[in-house]
Amino acid sequence: MSTSDPTASPTTFDLEGRVDGVDSTLQTVRHAAVALGSNLGNRLETLQGAVDALGDTPGVRILAVSGVYETDAVGGPADQPSYFNAVAVLRTTLPPLSLLERGNAVEDAFGRVREVRWGPRTLDVDILAVEGVVSDDPQLLLPHPRAHERAFVLAPWLDADPEAEVPGHGPVAELLKGLGGEEAQGVRRREDLQLRLPE
Repeated sequence: MSTSDPTASPTTFDLEGRVDGVDSTLQTVRHAAVALGSNLGNRLETLQGAVDALGDTPGVRILAVSGVYETDAVGGPADQPSYFNAVAVLRTTLPPLSLLERGNAVEDAFGRVREVRWGPRTLDVDILAVEGVVSDDPQLLLPHPRAHERAFVLAPWLDADPEAEVPGHGPVAELLKGLGGEEAQGVRRREDLQLRLPE
């Protein structure tokens, strides 16, 4: 006797496969560190907007955000305004390249233009490291190839995650100490400014 009751009819729905797929997704949750920088416009508002935009991304949860650090521009055209820098530590299910695409989209949303190498910019979003991932893909080198030698990256990264490590180079705390500490390379913590976690 035929019936239209779906609980009594054979089904091709693969429950076991779906559960395995979800389990696989859950196993790819990784921590990542993302550097944020701005030296044009309202720098603090831009950094906060970037944190909020990353936090609104499906598959991303912001766990911590550093204080704000001010640094004179390094390289590029002379007489650039100083940068505000920060680091966000996040948990994500996105593959690294998808996280990169999201970072680029956030940059574009804040009017980032790429005309001059190391030129002034409204927003810079750089993936510093993704847990368990080392990549020599020219599109996304992981860890970031210069993170370990830049105090303006290491100081906020240490602030956001005191246990952080740069894969292949060692603990962020030791790397920063080797450069001369939190105020190395002209980095200045702005105690009067702060970023907030997305609500």
